[in-house]
Amino acid sequence: MKPAARLYAIFDHIEKFGDTPLVDLAKLFSVSEMTIRRNVESLEAEGAVKIRLGVVTRGANTSYEPPFSIRAERNAREKQDIAESIALEVVDGESIIIDGGSTGVALAKALIDRKITVCTPSLRVANILVTGSQIQLIIPGGFLRKPEETFIGASTIQALSNYRFDNYFMTVSGVDLTNGCTEWNSEDAAIKQAAMRVSAKTTVIADSKKFGRVAFAHICDLGSVKKIVTDRKLKPELVKSYAAQKFNVQRV
Repeated sequence: MKPAARLYAIFDHIEKFGDTPLVDLAKLFSVSEMTIRRNVESLEAEGAVKIRLGVVTRGANTSYEPPFSIRAERNAREKQDIAESIALEVVDGESIIIDGGSTGVALAKALIDRKITVCTPSLRVANILVTGSQIQLIIPGGFLRKPEETFIGASTIQALSNYRFDNYFMTVSGVDLTNGCTEWNSEDAAIKQAAMRVSAKTTVIADSKKFGRVAFAHICDLGSVKKIVTDRKLKPELVKSYAAQKFNVQRV
């Protein structure tokens, strides 16, 4: 397992199962205790977890944002499936917004040969789309948030307000029946809200790991989005629970 993938796997394990001794994590990931300690200390420096007397516990708050390099490793195949499914729905000539995040990057790659207008607040997404010969690319500008490489701030919101789009493909950090769509960073959440306002409809693209997770900043209630597209790892009974409240969740 790549180091970045192992970091997120450790983070996921602690989120799911709670307090875990370092020695158990070392056995779980088939690495030395020294290696697992270095991994955990890296996560601790980010605020994701804590180490107390050889036991790893969850971090203190919901504002921890895992680095992009770690998130990109998580459910990579599932994100590609989501992107390929969404790409089939996009019609040539449409104008769309594509969010940042690893799923947004996957969608950009799936649309590279299309004849569409795309606006994105993400440098990573823009760097992919700029190679598309038929894509008209709009970058709203603003302050660049590092290391996420997304534009934020009032000037970004103002630039978005000058346009109207057919669809907004929004990535999120968490999807929850009660708390709706949430994001790690409040400034990113504000950009997402602005993008929703200038789009005829909003489609959430989120891998199954995002379900049941609640991040720091509220973006919107689930009733504000047209549908949520996720992967087949999401349990069918969970899809039914969303459908019972008239929320459209599609597994691809």
